[in-house]
Amino acid sequence: MDFKYTETQQQIAEMVRDFANKEIRPNMMEWDEQQIFPVDLFRKMGELGLMGVLVPQKYGGAELSYFEYITVVSEVAKVCSSIGLSTAAHNSLCTGHILYFGNEEQKQKYLPKLATGEWIGAWGLTEANTGSDAGNMRCTATRDGDDWVLNGTKNWITHGISGNVAVVLARTGEPRTRNNVTAFIVERGTPGFSAGKKENKLGMRASETAELIFDNCRISDAQRMGEVGEGFKQAMKVLDGGRISIAALSLGIAKGAYEAAVKYAKEREQFDQPIANFQAIAFKLADMAVKIEAAEMLIYQAADLKNRGEKMTKESAMAKMYASEICVQVATDAVQVFGGYGYTKDFPAEKFYRDSKLCTIGEGTTEIQKLVISRDILGL
Repeated sequence: MDFKYTETQQQIAEMVRDFANKEIRPNMMEWDEQQIFPVDLFRKMGELGLMGVLVPQKYGGAELSYFEYITVVSEVAKVCSSIGLSTAAHNSLCTGHILYFGNEEQKQKYLPKLATGEWIGAWGLTEANTGSDAGNMRCTATRDGDDWVLNGTKNWITHGISGNVAVVLARTGEPRTRNNVTAFIVERGTPGFSAGKKENKLGMRASETAELIFDNCRISDAQRMGEVGEGFKQAMKVLDGGRISIAALSLGIAKGAYEAAVKYAKEREQFDQPIANFQAIAFKLADMAVKIEAAEMLIYQAADLKNRGEKMTKESAMAKMYASEICVQVATDAVQVFGGYGYTKDFPAEKFYRDSKLCTIGEGTTEIQKLVISRDILGL
């Protein structure tokens, strides 16, 4: 087992750090405070291959592995969690769903635009009253000849306003029955498809979150992905990879907060010496470092299985659960190391702290991850 970055990972990490320091860091607090989703930034990221990390080159992507993908997401998140979240959602959800379950015509039509950042992707599963209860979703798709008519709303959708195309999971059968959900690709501008409320969030404020609204939205059957009723199974497989994404996002936030805390502890003096010399601070930093190392190993274990095409539902849930929880803990401890300054926007700790909490909620709460893990180990 080799835990060192590969040469490719090292090159990608350096490239992303350079890009993030030049293009993201100078603007991130303005974006955060004003909830600006910087669409043009993602066009630039697309030019670097960061919007289609896992997409084959024949569709305009970088055709890299999940190891490199983790590197991209975590390195971006070390600087700005919001941009890291949008990078992850675009790559693993909308783009990933089309990559894994779209037919060849759909892949050729959409992946080149998504992989290059020409188009931004959204993915619609969650609804206001059916977060984890997806089998009871109210957004429906009704067959009408060679078309489908969509009605309902989706909530908490990343890029719900700015997304050029969305993969939408809609109910095509009776509530709470098996195989009652189907996946569709819906382009922005389709009559009956609009954006609703933009959420005013605690953290991740530069990553746009909004409603998708469908009012007799008519689309061709050619926009359906896979067979009727396969949508929920597809979504669960997409979320296996998505959990690695959020784990990588959590890792980046934790590393960013930790590195900021270490730097501050070495510079800040009390009683004529750096506060890093005091055991209370040094031990806190040691605990943070151990948690980050453990999370990283869980993440790469899941990624290795994903790269080899093996089942990794339990492992990705473990990685997501642990990484997101320690992300919050590390960010909290970083604020404590900074003391009063950690509570101000003049220092980075408060933003990592605000951003960290979403990681324990998005793409399956910690409680849902425990459910997934327990069912796997019990053979249920």
